[in-house]
Amino acid sequence: MASIFGFRSRDPARDRQADVSRLDRLAKLFEQIAAEIEAERTGLENRYRTTSTNAAFLVEAMENGSASDKRSSEVSALTQSILNCERRIAALSRQDGMMKELRHSLDMVFDEDADSAASAEFAWPAGAGRG
Repeated sequence: MASIFGFRSRDPARDRQADVSRLDRLAKLFEQIAAEIEAERTGLENRYRTTSTNAAFLVEAMENGSASDKRSSEVSALTQSILNCERRIAALSRQDGMMKELRHSLDMVFDEDADSAASAEFAWPAGAGRG
């Protein structure tokens, strides 16, 4: 049977170092994912603008009679592509917002841990008032 007097806790500084390292890795992961989301959204927005411009010119050409009505299937395809882009951009915006919320939550956890460590480190002696 193990004695309760043989139990030793880790040094709080070592615990703090492990926590900081873990939170730092998580923060870097959030930043990496946010960068991926932003890159995808930027590329998609560029394609969206190009597709919208092409669709507008095609519709104008059809209205002016310089393009055949047979090209209406192209307009439909471009319209569907534009709608898909809009949906995806909205989804990416939601994901970006979630990454920002998660990053903020992580900062809050880190701040709470820092406050706890500071409070423990500078704890008032028993019976002493805080003023």
